[in-house]
Amino acid sequence: MPIIKLVVKAQKGNDKAFLKLFQEYEGDIYRMAYVFVKNKEDALDVVQDVAYQSFKKIATLKKPEYFKTWLMKITMNCATNMIRKNKKVVLLKPEYQEFICAEVEDIPLSISLQDLIAKLDEEEKSIVLLRYIHDYTFNEISGMLGIPLGTAKSILYRSLHKLRKQFKEEDICGQ
Repeated sequence: MPIIKLVVKAQKGNDKAFLKLFQEYEGDIYRMAYVFVKNKEDALDVVQDVAYQSFKKIATLKKPEYFKTWLMKITMNCATNMIRKNKKVVLLKPEYQEFICAEVEDIPLSISLQDLIAKLDEEEKSIVLLRYIHDYTFNEISGMLGIPLGTAKSILYRSLHKLRKQFKEEDICGQ
């Protein structure tokens, strides 16, 4: 397993090994970050933050075979921190509101899965993404998030119930 050997080298201070490892999973990190922050610039900032955090703390990784899982957990934490930080930012100036509303009336209402997932809380969103986008098992998810297996399952099923309910409500409104 070359990944495990690279992790061990990186833990011993080999910068090239870390860079090779990080580049291997950079696309996965970006995709996970984008789902959380919903724009390219913030997702790229999260990737950069994950690179820094993981480089700084690679020596703390106890099991090299879980490197990707460890990176994904750092990604979720960095993305969540960015979301919290950005909640304090006002993005829309009131004087532009009239132009945006005028255009929206002409566009048919559509629902995307990303919009529905965005309405879930951070823990629910994390579990749904890890299970269905990244194909992690419940055991891996519970270990990654530090929660009991049963809790991971119940949060996922509760999240799916919320998504179904939101979809039905949005669908009714859209007709």
